[in-house]
Amino acid sequence: MSLHELKRSLKPCSSTSSSQSQSQSQSQSQPSILSDFDFNTNPRKPPKSSLAKQLQRLQHPLPTSPIHPPEKPISNTSGEEEDQEEATKEVAAQKPNKEFVLFDHTGPFEPLILSSEAELPVVQVPASINCRLLQHQREGVKFLYGLYKNNHGGVLGDDMGLGKTIQTIAFLAAVFGKDNEKHDVGKNDPVLIICPTSVIQNWEVEFSKWSNFNVSVCHGATRELIFEKLEAFEVDILITSFDTFRIHGNILSKIKWQIVIVDEAHRLKNEKSKLYTACLEIKTLKRFGLTGTIMQNKIMELFNLLDWVAPGSLGGREHFRDFYDEPLRHGQRSSAPERFVRVADERKQHLVAVLRKYLLRRTKEETIGHLMMGKEDNVVFCAMSDLQKRVYRRMLQIPDVQALVNKDLPCSCGSPLKQVECCKRTIPDGYIWPYLHKDNPDGCDSCPFCVVLPCLVKLQQISNHLELIKPNPKDDPDKQRKDADFASAVFGTDIDLVGGNTQSESFMSLSDVKHCGKMRALEKLMCTWIPEGDKILLFSYSVRMLDILEKFLIRKGYSFSRFDGSTPSNMRQSLVDDFNSSPSKRVFLISTRAGGLGLNLVSANRVVIFDPNWNPAQDLQAQDRSFRFGQKRHVVVFRLLAAGSLEELVYTRQVYKQQLSNIAVSGKMEKRYFEGVQDSKEFQGELFGICNLFRDLSDKLFTSEIIELHEQQGQERGQNSGLEHESGTTFVRYREDNESDMSETDSGTASKGHHVPLPLPNDDMGIVYAHRNEDIVNSKPEVQVERVASTLENVLMSKRKANEVSRKENVYSSREWKKMEFSLIARQMGMGEVEFSKWLLAASPARREKVLQDYYKSKEKPPPSKS
Repeated sequence: MSLHELKRSLKPCSSTSSSQSQSQSQSQSQPSILSDFDFNTNPRKPPKSSLAKQLQRLQHPLPTSPIHPPEKPISNTSGEEEDQEEATKEVAAQKPNKEFVLFDHTGPFEPLILSSEAELPVVQVPASINCRLLQHQREGVKFLYGLYKNNHGGVLGDDMGLGKTIQTIAFLAAVFGKDNEKHDVGKNDPVLIICPTSVIQNWEVEFSKWSNFNVSVCHGATRELIFEKLEAFEVDILITSFDTFRIHGNILSKIKWQIVIVDEAHRLKNEKSKLYTACLEIKTLKRFGLTGTIMQNKIMELFNLLDWVAPGSLGGREHFRDFYDEPLRHGQRSSAPERFVRVADERKQHLVAVLRKYLLRRTKEETIGHLMMGKEDNVVFCAMSDLQKRVYRRMLQIPDVQALVNKDLPCSCGSPLKQVECCKRTIPDGYIWPYLHKDNPDGCDSCPFCVVLPCLVKLQQISNHLELIKPNPKDDPDKQRKDADFASAVFGTDIDLVGGNTQSESFMSLSDVKHCGKMRALEKLMCTWIPEGDKILLFSYSVRMLDILEKFLIRKGYSFSRFDGSTPSNMRQSLVDDFNSSPSKRVFLISTRAGGLGLNLVSANRVVIFDPNWNPAQDLQAQDRSFRFGQKRHVVVFRLLAAGSLEELVYTRQVYKQQLSNIAVSGKMEKRYFEGVQDSKEFQGELFGICNLFRDLSDKLFTSEIIELHEQQGQERGQNSGLEHESGTTFVRYREDNESDMSETDSGTASKGHHVPLPLPNDDMGIVYAHRNEDIVNSKPEVQVERVASTLENVLMSKRKANEVSRKENVYSSREWKKMEFSLIARQMGMGEVEFSKWLLAASPARREKVLQDYYKSKEKPPPSKS
C-alpha cells in the first residue's frame, strides 16, 4: 500500500454511530429508490432559476447553508475518487446541519457486511473501500450482491456520474474477498467486463485505485497473450471492448466466467445485432448491466436488456409486446379513451413492480442533489434567417422529397396504383436518388424510401448552417458533383449570397452569423456569459459545424479548446485537464459523437447543444459532461433548435421517447401531448410518418401549439371538474410584430391562458420562444408531483395572505399572481416584459437572486387587486 493510500484510509470518519449500525443491519435489504428522499428536508441552493421558485425561497428563507470557499481550478487527472475526496473534505470543514443532509459523505473505517449472519464465509466490502463510498453507492453494492446471491443478473441503472464503476468494483472486491492484504489469483473464475473502447482505460485506472485485482485488457494486438494468461488462471478481471467481443465472442464465450458485466448496457437494445447475439452465448447466469439510459427509443429495448441479464424475467417477447408495450404506447395517446388510459396505468404499475427485482434506477436528484447546485435545461427555438427559410422550402420541393410526400396519391399515368407503386418508385430526375443508384438504374427493393435518410440529413444541415450542404473536398469526385448540383438547386437565385455552390474559404464569411439563425442567438448569449466568468461546453454532432464554430470563436476573440474524433487518445485527458484548470480557456468545442462518454468537465457551468439528436440519450449524456459529481456551480443548458424546421419534430420525438421511458422504467405519470403512437400506421398523428417528416413548418409554432393545446384541454377538464388547472410550465414566446408593451388589461387577459404573447423588441436575439425541458417532460414520480404541487400551493396561499389587504376582495390564482410579480420586477428594472424575459434567459443565478432581493426590499404595497 502506498503512503498516499495509507493516509487516505486512516482519515477520521464523519459518520455517526447510528449510521454505522445502519450500514450493518441493511445487508440483505434491497435499497428503496425514494425511501430517503424528502422534498421538505432537501432544499437545493441555489434553486433552479424558475422565477416562481426563487420568489418562494425569498418569502420563506431556508436554513442557512454553508458558503462555498472560492472556487479553485479543478484537476481531472484522478477521476471519481478525487472528486469524492474533495467534496468530503469540503463538507467536513463546513459541518452542515445533519437535518438537511440525505447521505453521509463517508462511512466508518470498517467493512460493509453483505452476507447474512448465518452465512459463511462472510462476504464483505473491505473497510478501505467502504469508508470512501457514498451512502447510495453502498446501497447499490447491496443490490448487486442480492442479485448475485440469487444466481441471476440485473441492471444498475443509476444516472450518469453516480459511480456505477465504483459500485461494481466494491461488489467484486466483496465477492472475491479482496482486502488489499492478500492477492490470490486463480481462486475464483474470472470476471468479464465488456465496455466501449473509450472507457477501457477508465476501468483500468479505477481498479488500480480501489482494489488489487489482477486486471488484463483484451483489445488490439495483445489478444493472443491474454488468452494464454486466461488458460493459466493468471487473470482476475478481463476487460474487453464491444468490437473485440463481437468479433471474438465465440472464443471468449467458451471460458467459464463467474460474472459478466456489460458497461453502457443500452448497447444491447437491438436483439438482431451481432453484439447481442454474441452476448447470448455467454453461459453464466450472473450477468450485470450498467447504464444510465435503460431505454432510449422503444419499450421493447427494455425487454431486450432485461431478457439478457435475467432470461424469462419479463416473459416471452410476444407476451411482453401484447401485455406491456402496446397498452403503454396507446394509453399515452392524447385522445386515448379512458379505458385505454386505465389499462395503461395498471400495466405500468405491474411492470414497475416486476422491474424492481432486477433493476435499480436512481437519479442525481435523489442521491447527491444536496451536494450539487442543480441543473436547468432550456430548449431555445431560434428563428432561421430569411435565406435559410427560402433554401429550406426549396429543399422540400425537389423531386426526391416530392416523390416521398406524394407516395400515396394516384399515379398520373392513369394507373389504379399509387405513385410509389408505379411511375414514382424510382426518381431518375432527382438530385439524391441517381447518385445512390448510379450502379443500379432500376433502383433497389426499398425505393423510393431509400432516400428518406439522406433527405433528412440535408434538412438538418440547412437548419444548422447553409455551408454544410456544399460539397466536401474530402469526398470522391462523383459525390462532390452530386452535392454541387444539389446545392445549386436549393440555393436557386440566392446562390451569390452564399458564395456559390462550393465550400467557402473566406474566414470572414464563415464566421459571420448573418445567414445562420442559431449562430446569431449563440452570439448574443455568449456576449452575456463571457463577461460573467462562465465557462461553456459547445456540442455539435457535425465536425464541419465545429470548424465553422471554431472560426466564429476566433473572430470573437474567445480562447477555446477542441475535442473531436481526430483528437489522439493520448491527448484527450490533457485537453480536459487543461480546460478544467485554465481560467483563460472559456469555451470547449466538442463533437457529440466523440465526447459523449468519459469526459469530466465540471469547470464549465454553461452547456450549449447546437444540434439535437433523434436519440434523447445523446443530448442528456452531453449535458452530464458538466453536471456530475464535483460540479460546484449551477449548470444551465441551452439546446438550440431551428424553429419551423425538422428539428422541432426531432425534439418533440425526444419528448415522446423520454415520456415512454419514464412511464415504463419509473412508473411516472406523464402528460399526454401527442396523438401519434410509435410503430402504429393507424395513429401516426403529428409525429410519425413520412408526410410529417417533410412537412413545411415555417409558418407554424409547432412545439408551442402542441403544448398550448394540451394546456387548454387540461384547463377545460379542470373547469368541468370544478378545479383550477395548474401546470407550472415556464414558457416564453415572442410575436414577430412591432407592437409596444402590453397594457395591464392585455396582461390580465393573457394571464388566464398558459402562454403570454409578447412583443418582439428591436434588438432581436433571433429567439422565437423557449421553455424548460423539465417543465415539459415530467421529472418526478406521481407521488412526488402531488407533494410538490400541494407544497407550492400552500406557499403561494400563505404569501397572498400576508400581502393582500382584503382577502375577500382580492383573490388571485397562482398563475395570475406570478404574472403580476413578473411584471412588477420588470418595471423595477426599467425593462419591458420581453426584455426582462431575455435577461432572465442569459443571467446567472446570482444576478437573478440579487434582483429578487432588491425587489422585496423595495416592496411596500400588496399586489394590485384584480379588476
